[in-house]
Amino acid sequence: MKKLIVILFFAFCFQNSISQSKTIQTSGDVLLFTMPAVAIGSTIFKKDYKGTWQFTKGAVLNFALSFGLKAIVVKERPNLENTDSFPSGHTSITFQSASFLQRRYGWKYGIPAYLLASYTGFSRIHADKHDVYDVLVGAVIGIGSTYLFTTPYQQEHMELGFSGNKDEFLIGFKFKF
Repeated sequence: MKKLIVILFFAFCFQNSISQSKTIQTSGDVLLFTMPAVAIGSTIFKKDYKGTWQFTKGAVLNFALSFGLKAIVVKERPNLENTDSFPSGHTSITFQSASFLQRRYGWKYGIPAYLLASYTGFSRIHADKHDVYDVLVGAVIGIGSTYLFTTPYQQEHMELGFSGNKDEFLIGFKFKF
């Protein structure tokens, strides 16, 4: 009876470990789509169409570099599934989204986004899809593609006006709340 309980306990732990592992992998896959949606959605919500264009340019470059390197560099995945290991596309996409949010809107947005992007990188290593090198290069590509195109967001709150001729001049301030 004790042996049966021990066997059932280990079977439960093994099954729980498999389902937890699958949950980590799936959550990383969900972030692959969620993070770019949040980044582009933020630009639309803020009516920051310049930011929308900057994000799009960074995403196109990121995609071209990441998947171009996957086609050129033949590196087998740790799970021996295929030779698309280098670099991690999941990581490059989530880090491109995170770095866009940080660069465009500040660290208030950037810190949680970078934590989620880091979790995505962890999920790829945990799922045995990539090694640390694949994930680090993916992060560098994602961040680099953002920093080439993205500028900090400057919402226009204040406007300075000046008018004058040789006898008089007028300076005006306009502040929007």
